Order: sequence, then structure tokens, then C-alpha cells
Amino acid sequence: MHSDGSGGDSLSVLAGGSRFPATEETVRQGKHYIQMDGNKVFRFATRAMGDATREVLDLAGLTTDDIQWIIPHQANYRIIETAAKYLKMPLDKFIINVDRYGNTSTASIPIATVEAVEKGSVKPGDKIVFVGFGAGLTWGALAAEWTGSLPIEHKVHPERYRVWARIRSAFNRLIRFIEGLFWGRSS
Repeated sequence: MHSDGSGGDSLSVLAGGSRFPATEETVRQGKHYIQMDGNKVFRFATRAMGDATREVLDLAGLTTDDIQWIIPHQANYRIIETAAKYLKMPLDKFIINVDRYGNTSTASIPIATVEAVEKGSVKPGDKIVFVGFGAGLTWGALAAEWTGSLPIEHKVHPERYRVWARIRSAFNRLIRFIEGLFWGRSS
């Protein structure tokens, strides 16, 4: 994992944090949307994804030939394509879904992983590199051997949770109503 604050203005959110808390004015000015210098981020992202992948493979004692899959952050198809060229790897070793969902931000690697497992593309024993980048500028990679999904010990019944959630919600509303009766009188 790495970070380089000198590129912070290339990909950032101007307001909404502790330095510039949300106000009506910052919302009106659109300062809560991602601000990006597309060309700078593209150059950074392709280099960072390639360098982080090479670095993590070196640390793990692996080469690109040892890897079955690369699951990258799904920011942009061209970034993934250029990173593949940078790594001299075929694009078919990359799990890609940005064409179907667009940039799902921090959820992109987990979503792509789940889809690949569900399709049967990723199998136990596969060596995978998860690689991403983001605001700040930050980047990193993880090399792992896929051991398979965790066993499910019991069946989950979401309908039961929905019933209990409705009961809890009704109870909480009743408590707030009763509190309002008492608090309203003392004011």
C-alpha cells in the first residue's frame, strides 16, 4: 500500500470532511462530488496498478506467469487495458465488469471477485492479484491464493430478520412517541 499526497488535488472531494464540513453552501456549490483531472489520474492509475502488481508479485516470490487472475479496481476499461499492456499480460487474465456497472468505487474489487467466483472462473488454488488505486493519491495490491468460499454452517432466513426488524422498528417508534409525550410536557 502506498500514498502520495502531492497528487491529492488530482482526485479529491473538496468538502464534507473535517477540514471543510458540509454546509448548505458547500452542497449548493457541488463540492461533495468527486473532482478529477482525468489525464493525470489516467497516467497515475495505469502506472500505479502496474507497479503495485509487480511489487506484490516480487514480495510474494511470484511472476505474472504464476497468476491466474488479476482483479483490478474497475474505474475505467482503458485504465485496465493500459495496465495489462504495461504488465505485458493478456487482458483475458483480468476480471472486468466495468462495462456492465461503471465505476462502483471501493466496491468494484469485491463485486468483481464475487461475480468471478459465482461464474466458476476463480477456483481454489488460483493465485490472484487484487489491485486498486484511489483518491489522495493512494494505491496498493494484494497477492493471494484463493482457498475457496467459506462453508455455510446454517441456512440464513432473511424473511425472519425482516419480521424482527419491523417489530423492533415499531417498538422504537412507540418508545419515541412515549418519550415525546413526557418531554413535550416538561418544556
